[in-house]
Amino acid sequence: MSDERIRTFIKGLDENMEGGIPKGFVVLLTGMPGSMKSSVGFNILYQNAKQNNSKGVYFTLEQGRESLLEQMDRLHMPVKDMESMISVVDIGYLRQNTEGMEYGDSWNSVFRMYAENMKESQGYDIMVIDSLAALEVLADVKNKRAELFHLFGWLRGIGCKPGENEPPKVTTFIISEASTNQDIMRDEDFLADGVIHLDLRRESDNVNLYLGVAKMRKTNHSRKYCPLIFDQNGFEVNTD
Repeated sequence: MSDERIRTFIKGLDENMEGGIPKGFVVLLTGMPGSMKSSVGFNILYQNAKQNNSKGVYFTLEQGRESLLEQMDRLHMPVKDMESMISVVDIGYLRQNTEGMEYGDSWNSVFRMYAENMKESQGYDIMVIDSLAALEVLADVKNKRAELFHLFGWLRGIGCKPGENEPPKVTTFIISEASTNQDIMRDEDFLADGVIHLDLRRESDNVNLYLGVAKMRKTNHSRKYCPLIFDQNGFEVNTD
């Protein structure tokens, strides 16, 4: 891996993670429903496109494309002005509107074909997959650990060409559901290069968001869980 890093553009997080996430990593964004995993993933993709001129692709396998774009527009991340930099691919829509395609290897191949063809034609730097659970269902995963091992290896190899000393690497963020706030030690957590955990905590009459970096290889980082705040200026973690 190179020393180049991808910023999350979450104020307070990059500063405590040596500037960001090492380029080429496969990182899980994990947490319970409602913990803004998809929004955090889209924020990373959107802000890198807007501020760093980095192209990105968002593969949605659950939420419809138009619904996702409307949600992100309401969160001050409009894609309409950045369509040359950001692609949103609705794999679920493709599945529902393609005859003769069943769950299993065929749909796993469709997903990989889209990712590889778009890398070749558009040269994206960041990919978000939403979500791992939906991809497992789509691919009809039987042996989870073995198939995730091959999936993560394939993701790290996107953009790599034989004979190149420093091939371009894609940084991948995978949305992963946790059934409880403690459910973050699964096969995918061991295989991933990084795990960012989004936590929901009830405090008095409110349910507040917290973020913690449970794992990030080749990076000195705090494992403290910090309040995660979102407003019109974007995401911020309060490290005080």
